[in-house]
Amino acid sequence: MKKWIFPLTIAVFSAFTTFFIQHWLTGNVDKQPGKTITFESSISQPVSLRPSDTNTDFTIAAEKTIHAVVHVKNVTNTKGPQSLMDFFYGYESYSTPQIGTGSGVIVSPDGYIVTNNHVIEEASELEVTLNNNANYAAKVIGTDPNSDLALLKIEAEEELPYLTFGDSDRSAVGEWVLAVGNPFNLTSTVTAGIISAKARSISTANNLSFIQTDAAVNPGNSGGALVNTKGELIGINTAIKSRTGSYVGYSFAIPSNTAKKVIEDLLEFGKVQRGILGISALRAESIEAIKRGLNEIEGVYISEVSEGSGAELAGLQSGDIIKRVDGLPIKNFTALTGYLSSKRPGDKVEIIYDRDDEQLSALVTLTKNETADLNRLGLRVQNLNQNLKKKYKRKEGVIITAASEYYKNYALEGKIVIAINGIKISNIEDAVEASAQNKTYRYAITVIDEVGNKETLIFN
Repeated sequence: MKKWIFPLTIAVFSAFTTFFIQHWLTGNVDKQPGKTITFESSISQPVSLRPSDTNTDFTIAAEKTIHAVVHVKNVTNTKGPQSLMDFFYGYESYSTPQIGTGSGVIVSPDGYIVTNNHVIEEASELEVTLNNNANYAAKVIGTDPNSDLALLKIEAEEELPYLTFGDSDRSAVGEWVLAVGNPFNLTSTVTAGIISAKARSISTANNLSFIQTDAAVNPGNSGGALVNTKGELIGINTAIKSRTGSYVGYSFAIPSNTAKKVIEDLLEFGKVQRGILGISALRAESIEAIKRGLNEIEGVYISEVSEGSGAELAGLQSGDIIKRVDGLPIKNFTALTGYLSSKRPGDKVEIIYDRDDEQLSALVTLTKNETADLNRLGLRVQNLNQNLKKKYKRKEGVIITAASEYYKNYALEGKIVIAINGIKISNIEDAVEASAQNKTYRYAITVIDEVGNKETLIFN
């Protein structure tokens, strides 16, 4: 009997001791709130169970933004149809006012407003309504059709609420954003989403770089604000891509760094000053890139370097692959042009590039763009340098360096364009603006050849 009492006592004592220690340890863990608990995953990586610190309270950002976003009303006069009686007796055709609406963002307390160019183009009068329902007549300070931006000004007696510019280069995919505007004339509408992609191109006709978001944007939102959770302006809502014309999950905004530079140029110079590297790039989606196996590279493949450009002077060559600019990763051509759109001629940028499996760097001074593609006309034109001015005995105009197959019977290459639709052309900026104003496929080009012969060609 006595032989099994001692082992039983030891067993009971061990059980109570084990229970007490386990209970004590468990209690101490429960008394440490906020402690990170990790588990080993199947790939031996710790998995954190710490609650997310992400702030999804948008009330402060929304409150700051709605007072700085305005409703823009554009009144245009369109000519009514002319009858045969009008033609014979000279009656004036009647004008019908057409009203379009959009949004704008106040960017200074004295009433400067940034919006989309397509919101205000061809306006005979502009009216801006603030969030407090105060109405003001607005005047156009400047426009840039190439970036689809415009700068307006209203005169108010008091200082106005406005948004400060954030750094769109520092915005990140997955970051929460708010879109604020006036869709379908519903004023002060706020929608939320995340940044879905950056450096997104939505048209082959230009090299514009957009921030893509899934915040709902509809007709009337154009020109409105895209802000981060701090209420900083990181984009100007511009476009949607959909088969219906309304939001289906994707919308696009012009980055704030581009918008800020454009409006500063419009104020200081009256026109946008664009700095270029002086390279031609092989687009990844092009047939040539696919044939050469370059469609899967990450970066920008340089196919050609312009003579006398900043890129040539810095030592860049055909075949180099640009990987970073000023520390910013460059994954494609749109990302490169998007970043450079915030720079001016004379600015210096650091280029990190690959050459023959070696990574090199160069400091490139951006130069003024001397060439432009007139996509509506199917022409590439260039400013006249000193040699061309001497050769053609002209100080103004632009020379046609390339023309589409449509003009193959007209021998346009090498001729000087001096007018488009009756608008005088002195440089490529004039040519871009004149071609952008043409909303039809009918246009007239006045050219001069090398010996001074002048002719006007009308195309339908």
